[in-house]
Amino acid sequence: MASDVMNPLRSNRWHAALALVVVTTAIACEGTPRTAADEAAQRDDGAEKMRDAAEVLRQMSAMPDTVPLDLRRSAQCVAVIPSIVKAAFIVGAQYGRGVASCRTASGWSAPAFFSVGGGSFGAQLGVQSTDLILFVMDDQGMRKLLNSKVELGADASVAAGPVGRDAAAGTDWKLKAEILVYSRSRGLFAGIDLGGAVLTQDTERTRAVYGQQADYRALLGGSVAWPASGAELQSALAASNGRPAGPSVSSR
Repeated sequence: MASDVMNPLRSNRWHAALALVVVTTAIACEGTPRTAADEAAQRDDGAEKMRDAAEVLRQMSAMPDTVPLDLRRSAQCVAVIPSIVKAAFIVGAQYGRGVASCRTASGWSAPAFFSVGGGSFGAQLGVQSTDLILFVMDDQGMRKLLNSKVELGADASVAAGPVGRDAAAGTDWKLKAEILVYSRSRGLFAGIDLGGAVLTQDTERTRAVYGQQADYRALLGGSVAWPASGAELQSALAASNGRPAGPSVSSR
């Protein structure tokens, strides 16, 4: 009987440990030289990432009682990480890829691709996938995001964002942090603290999607035209808070 009870626990631990290995391996593989086939796959993956990010934003816009509209309209930049993977087995790890866009004089900037990773320690067990949205709330936070690498909670202050229409009536969220974070799991949005996570530019997908390497400042500063594959994301950003979509898309 005891053996029957323990087997599911052993199975869960095995799957959690295996997922943790996959996460850490993905981090280690970043920067590995790629072939032409790999670049084509990354271009397709980048396009899919933008479509997934657009869907997360559309879901958020369809739920007005979640992220306050005033907050969305005040944000200087928006970063979306569809399906970040969290794996934990004593030592936890999280890894995912996303896209970010900032407001410019002509609208939303072309998206910058980035990866996010971080670790945590403690008695943990399990595997979880969730969508994340980061709102950069001021110019200082925006300047930090323009760097090719930023650690949340250290380089930039981060906090869980307020939820609900009542939150829009207050001003506490304007004083909480440079970056406010929301997660979506099972269709529900909630504020979450992402302190300790590190955002790094995804140079490989940037090169694959844009046909050349472009740094964060050029992309998020509005110097680069939107790729054609980002049309859905461009529209979703505009619809999420009633702002202009941005420069016209390129032919790529």
